[in-house]
Amino acid sequence: MLRFHFLWLLVFCSALNSSSARHGKLNSVPKLDEGNTIRIFCFSYCFMLLGVKIYGIFCFNAAPFAMRISCGARQNIHSPPTNTLWFKDFAYTGGIPANATRPSFITPPLKTLRYFPLSEGPENCYIINRVPKGHYNVRIFFGLVTLTSFDHEPLFDISVEGTQIYSLKSGWSDHDDRAFAEALVFLRDGTVSICFHSTGHGDPAILSLEILQVDDKAYYFGQGWGEGLILRTATRLSCGNGKPKFDVDYSGDHWGGDRFWNPILSFGQNADQRRSTESSIKQASKAPNFYPEALYQTALVSTDSQPDLQYTMDVDPNRNYSIWLHFAEIDNTITGVGQRVFDILINGDIAFQGVDVVKMSGDRYTALVLNTTVAVNGRTLTVTLHPKGGSHAIINAIEVFEIIAVESKTLPEEVRALQVLKNSLDLPHRFGWNGDPCVPQQHPWSGADCQFDRTSHKWVIDGLGLDNQGLRGFLPNGISKLRHLQSINLSGNSIRGAIPSSLGTIASLEVLDLSYNFFNGSIPESLGQLTALRRLNLNGNTLSGRVPAALGGRLLHRASFNFTDNAGLCGIPGLRACGPHLSTSAKIGIGFGVLGLIFLLIICSMVWWKRRQNILRAQQIAARGAPYAKARTHLSHDIQLARHYNHHGNARTAAENGPSLLS
Repeated sequence: MLRFHFLWLLVFCSALNSSSARHGKLNSVPKLDEGNTIRIFCFSYCFMLLGVKIYGIFCFNAAPFAMRISCGARQNIHSPPTNTLWFKDFAYTGGIPANATRPSFITPPLKTLRYFPLSEGPENCYIINRVPKGHYNVRIFFGLVTLTSFDHEPLFDISVEGTQIYSLKSGWSDHDDRAFAEALVFLRDGTVSICFHSTGHGDPAILSLEILQVDDKAYYFGQGWGEGLILRTATRLSCGNGKPKFDVDYSGDHWGGDRFWNPILSFGQNADQRRSTESSIKQASKAPNFYPEALYQTALVSTDSQPDLQYTMDVDPNRNYSIWLHFAEIDNTITGVGQRVFDILINGDIAFQGVDVVKMSGDRYTALVLNTTVAVNGRTLTVTLHPKGGSHAIINAIEVFEIIAVESKTLPEEVRALQVLKNSLDLPHRFGWNGDPCVPQQHPWSGADCQFDRTSHKWVIDGLGLDNQGLRGFLPNGISKLRHLQSINLSGNSIRGAIPSSLGTIASLEVLDLSYNFFNGSIPESLGQLTALRRLNLNGNTLSGRVPAALGGRLLHRASFNFTDNAGLCGIPGLRACGPHLSTSAKIGIGFGVLGLIFLLIICSMVWWKRRQNILRAQQIAARGAPYAKARTHLSHDIQLARHYNHHGNARTAAENGPSLLS
């Protein structure tokens, strides 16, 4: 449609130009008349459409997102022979880095790994952020720690985004296709969590992680396919090929997810013959799966002595499997339609009848892919190609995926509340508490009870059982975010501080046991609002004050409350009687009054001290001037005596006495 608009406008604009030329307007000075305006619009629109076309081509051919992590590495690494970039392992998880032993020659040539001892918890996760929304091939390679003290072959479970995808089985290190786990997953929230769950058989050890974007419609199999499913790779075979290869070794398209193809030269002794060609294969590397062309250049063909081609593999029972079968007629003896026809049976049931590769693909040397989904109750899956009319069967490749339903996650706000609680209580490392608390259901967090909420279609936390676990720290107000809690048992720890009043907002709470800790302060009035509360144990703490009246009244309704061993509590039968009860505002008023009195005493003391200092200073000055004051006093006394003598007739004349000293 875009091409049609573009061509139509070019023709229209050219015709408009030709018309103008015939009327002699091309050599004149351009004017903004109607014709010029239309021409400007036409050419502008053409360039816009051309830009949109170029942008679309660019986006379609853009490289897919790829994140490869070399676990335990301290710097980025380029691995031979393809010069693949592996990012260093920094700030994604816990665990311990160590030197690695590669269990298989198909394992990436990396020298380090990261292992997770049980002392750090049974669940450990890589959390990788900034992953664009899309469809991804997630691959985890396992490793062996290069230390004699470690189990040679650890066994553990693996989950992606809370859904368990794989359990390592004994002997995995002896098989190339078991040295890794791989699954197709939709990622929608910008992050991916890949978790490893200990099963008591050695410490999980991870060599590398790969998160490779594929087409959003990759491996679409029809009804039921979508974001609610994960496709775990059970096997992927390249028939008639003798070397294990990845897509990159086949020069495959990057949008294929760099799949690993395990070689298989024969389904059984004298059961088949190999075929190969160097001719190009049509319809191979196309969306959405982008299979490498070289995959169809080798094949296995049945023989006269064994006309059926049959492949059998071990699977987990009671699962659904998606099977993808690949064909291309590369046998020179087949030249047209009808010369090779066969049925395809899965565990004995016909899945495809009358398959004619040349007819269904349209030509020789043309790729054909058939897909079906089957339910398997037993422990084996058998694919049988049964020829019809004396011909032989042919097959180029086989893919088998286990279909896994995605687990619903825990409500995000409750996960965050548990993480806050983990930090506040200084939860021991042995608890782990990494990943999702409730999923995978095979590995919930220890101490957290889960329940599925059918309203939100999410898991919620309905119980905390962390009694006698050596917890310290304090109980945060954020515990009220766990609004579905029915039971809290934190007894027998060393938790300090006040009981958060926010506990009174958890309306569903039935059991609250905080006994034998170091809680102090008063019992929050808000606990009296918990109408569902039937057992409350606060004994063995250092609480004080009056027990809320609402709690005391609940004792008449068969509730079991224990407040003993709190010397400061009062107000209900069994506890001491309370004195005059003061409200919180009254206590605050008294506190401010006491502070004011203390301040007034300080001011008075300062004034008294200042006055005392002034008096002492005056006395010191007076003491220093005392001798001079005494001399002046004697002089004044002598003068007074002289005047008195002269007044009684003993005075002389002025001439006799000389000049007067006093005027």
